[in-house]
Amino acid sequence: MIITRTPFRISFAGGGSDLPAFYRREQGAVLSTTIDKYMYIVIHPLFQGSSVLLKYSQTEFVHNLAEIAHPIHREVLQMYNLTGVDINSIADIPAGTGMGSSSSFTVGLINAVRAYIGKYSSAEKLASLACHVEIERVGNPIGKQDQYAAAYGGLNFITFNQDESVKIEKIIMDPRVKQQLDDNLILVYIGGSHSANEILEAQSSSFNNNDKFNLQRRMVQLAHGLRDALQENNLDDFGQILHEGWVLKRSLVSGISNHFIDDIYEQGLKAGALGGKLLGAGGAGFILFYCPKEKQDAFRREMAGYKETRFSFEHQGSQVIYVGEKKFI
Repeated sequence: MIITRTPFRISFAGGGSDLPAFYRREQGAVLSTTIDKYMYIVIHPLFQGSSVLLKYSQTEFVHNLAEIAHPIHREVLQMYNLTGVDINSIADIPAGTGMGSSSSFTVGLINAVRAYIGKYSSAEKLASLACHVEIERVGNPIGKQDQYAAAYGGLNFITFNQDESVKIEKIIMDPRVKQQLDDNLILVYIGGSHSANEILEAQSSSFNNNDKFNLQRRMVQLAHGLRDALQENNLDDFGQILHEGWVLKRSLVSGISNHFIDDIYEQGLKAGALGGKLLGAGGAGFILFYCPKEKQDAFRREMAGYKETRFSFEHQGSQVIYVGEKKFI
C-alpha cells in the first residue's frame, strides 16, 4: 500500500497569468502558498487480478483502462499501463471551491502511482507530468500554477515563461513576520462549487482584448510588488494589494463574481478586513480576507453567519507518507 498527501493552495496575486493565452505573449507570475488542507491518495493491490477499482465521489470497477470514466484516473493509469489496483481518494476540502483540488489530486495520484511501481519523483517531475496529463492528455483549458504549487509546496513566487518553462522562487521571510501573515489571514466559506474550466476558458478568450490583457498585466505587476514586499518583511500593503487584485480580476469576465459574493466581500471589509479575494477561478467557494489580529474578534462577530475554515501555511509539497510492503493477494 502507498499513501500520498498533497496540499491545497491559496493564491494571493497574479492568477490567470499562468494561462497559455497570457504567458505565451508575456511572462506570467503568481504568488501563492500551500496550506494544511490535503488530498490523500491510497493505492493498494486489487484482489480481482487485472481489474481496476476506483473510489472517489463515485465508484468505478473496470476490466479495461479505456473504460474508466474519470479522465485523470484513466490517463494516469494508461500512461503507466497499471492495472490490478484499488485506488481511493479523500480530501479535506470539497472540490470546485478554488483551492486547486483538481491539480492536487492529479499530482498526488501521479506520486502514488510512480511510488507503487518503484519510481522516484522530484517535485519538478510531478508538476510537469501533472500539467502534461491535465492540459495535454485530458485537454482542460487550465493553467500551470496549481500543479507546481501542489508539487513543490510552500510560499512561492512562480513565473511562467514563453518557452513553457516554469521557475519556482521560494519567498524568504523573517519567521516572525511570516507567522504574522499566517495569523492575519481568515478563510470564509461561502458555499457552492464552480466549473473552473468554463471560467478559465472565457478568461483566456478575453486576452484577445487589449484592455483585458492589460488588466492581467497589472495583476502580474501586483504579484511582483507583493513578492518584493514580503521579502522585505513588509506587510503594510498586503491587504491593499489583495483588494486591488480582486477588483481587477472580477472585471475580466462575467462569472468570476456576482452580487452575492460582492456583498459578502463588502461585509468583510466593513467588519475590519483590509482586503481579500475570492479563491480560484471564481463563482463560489472561499473568500480569503486579510484582517489584522486586533480586529479579528470584531470581524468574526460580524461574519458569524459564514463558516470560517482555520488553516496554517504548509511548507511541504506532495509527499509519500506511507509505504507498506506490497503483498499481492
